[in-house]
Amino acid sequence: MAKILMKGNEAIGEAAITAGCTHFFGYPITPQSELPAYLARKLPEAGGVFLQSESEVSAINMVYGAAAAGVRVMTSSSSPGISLKQEGISYIAGAELPCVICNIQRGGPGLGTIQPSQADYFQATKGGGHGDYRLIVLAPSSVQEIVDLIRLAFELADKYRNPAMMLGDGTLGQMMEPVDISDYTPQPPPKPWATTGCKGREPNLITSIHLAPEELEEHNIHLQRKYAEIREKEQRAERWKLEDAEIVVVAFGTVARIAKSAIRKAREAGIKAGLLRPITLWPFPEKEFQNLPAAKAILVSELSAGQMIEDVKLSIEHRLPVEFHGRMGGMVPNIEDLLDILKEMAAKYGEVSK
Repeated sequence: MAKILMKGNEAIGEAAITAGCTHFFGYPITPQSELPAYLARKLPEAGGVFLQSESEVSAINMVYGAAAAGVRVMTSSSSPGISLKQEGISYIAGAELPCVICNIQRGGPGLGTIQPSQADYFQATKGGGHGDYRLIVLAPSSVQEIVDLIRLAFELADKYRNPAMMLGDGTLGQMMEPVDISDYTPQPPPKPWATTGCKGREPNLITSIHLAPEELEEHNIHLQRKYAEIREKEQRAERWKLEDAEIVVVAFGTVARIAKSAIRKAREAGIKAGLLRPITLWPFPEKEFQNLPAAKAILVSELSAGQMIEDVKLSIEHRLPVEFHGRMGGMVPNIEDLLDILKEMAAKYGEVSK
């Protein structure tokens, strides 16, 4: 199929439909409003259900109900809207229900700005709601990857009976790029646990309530075993020019695109730089940090005050120095910003080729 030009938010919607999503519940908030607008037109045409809820709290609880009935379901919002969904997300994780949540991040804290940000990293990867739970978190860096990762999100959510989040930002949501939305045949697994009516069998009960502490602990142990399996099997990252890289840039999403351009210019200047781009933010691709054969230092770049840097430091286990560059409030670094830092680090760590 020929490529078509699509905005990131609209590509999310089209990818969800091709992945077999039949239900969407959400509420408009910039910079992701094109996504529900797209699905409001397209999902009913595909035989699905679109409903604009009265609030984000309502939307996430509708997701709970639809997921419990066994359908593929999605919701989306932007930073403060995702905050409102946190209680429901914790319930969904506790009830082991598969669904997909999209966060097209904006600057914060508070109402903030509609400009892009990556400051929801902690919220997404560390459990923004209450209790010991985890989301599978995927971070695209192009509109094509949005399509690919939305499909993957539905597959992983069903595979592990766990909510999956696509963590984008305002730039990715608004940019337009050519994408290939080729034929894709979703294959949702059987869901014998779903609340589809008794139908001559024992009734299914889906809940996150376990009043006896012994039962709740047993349930938590089960969840932690599942998370350990996900952590072992589902780490994903892009390695780019790392074979001889002495300065390793770690960045995701929009910043990773800027980093690649800076790295190209750095190499023209004789600086051996490379990129390690996490695609799964949880599970964080910690294994990739064990294979950096020439690395002398790491530069973490984020649209935040420094959140992913904590996972990088844990993964590198203090074997290498880690430096940080961040922009906040909707500000985005340019190529020259990162290039200047790479030159400073090259001089500091003696990396420039002789």
